[in-house]
Amino acid sequence: MQTRMDEVKAQVQGALDSAIALLPSGELADAMAYATVGGKRIRAFLVMESARLHGVSDDAALPVAAAVEALHAYSLVHDDLPSMDDDDLRRGMPTCHVQWSEATAILAGDALQTLAFRLLADDAVGDAEARIRLIRAFADAVGAGGMVWGQALDIAAETSIEPLDMKAIKRLQGAKTGALIRFAATAGPLIAGDDPEHLDRYAAKLGSAFQIMDDILDVIGDENVTGKRVGKDDAAGKATFVSIMGLDGARGEARRLVQDAEAALETYGEAAGNLRELARFVIERDT
Repeated sequence: MQTRMDEVKAQVQGALDSAIALLPSGELADAMAYATVGGKRIRAFLVMESARLHGVSDDAALPVAAAVEALHAYSLVHDDLPSMDDDDLRRGMPTCHVQWSEATAILAGDALQTLAFRLLADDAVGDAEARIRLIRAFADAVGAGGMVWGQALDIAAETSIEPLDMKAIKRLQGAKTGALIRFAATAGPLIAGDDPEHLDRYAAKLGSAFQIMDDILDVIGDENVTGKRVGKDDAAGKATFVSIMGLDGARGEARRLVQDAEAALETYGEAAGNLRELARFVIERDT
């Protein structure tokens, strides 16, 4: 899997660099490029592997993978803003508003979001119907019914008198983190016009396990390794999987979710080996 992940990282970084290089030069484009450097590229990997499982070429899937990472970068830039999570470190580097300015960070995020939709409309992706399916599903995943809604729930929870219960946490994280992961994992069948049911089930479990591990790393992680500040959830008094379940309980739940994610891939047989390894990687990572 690692060889394939490294290949995807290089392909996606090249696609993002090329797309941003076509824009007018200046601080905005520089900030966009800065925000897209690094990262695990898990979402891009999901796009490329789900495409491969459904007979979609890398050339057709790459603009979609780049779109997902552009959108993810936008979400991180805005999430780090002083009015949101107020972070100063991301991927081991100063956050975008620290490196540039708050105004430039906001505009860079806006531009990365629109760039994502432009990439989805690339002729290389497939026919018009395939692109429309992708754009509709993408908008649902990242807008006011998906990722942005999840962020709104997260902000509201910070000022709520009553801490969130487990049901509310799952709803919040299923939108904030899980919605884009689910889109990425179902991009392949969406392009091919196939049924995304199995990959959607896989991604739902994977996204939950991913968030639990994020919560665990916020407690026990080393910011020199994670590349971002740790201990922020506890300091902010946030209810998380760890605060409710404890470290051991959260780890056990993450392992169970990974088993469920792997089971959802049975229909693909050995061809889904990379996605099975990814699920295990998600709960073994230290970043």
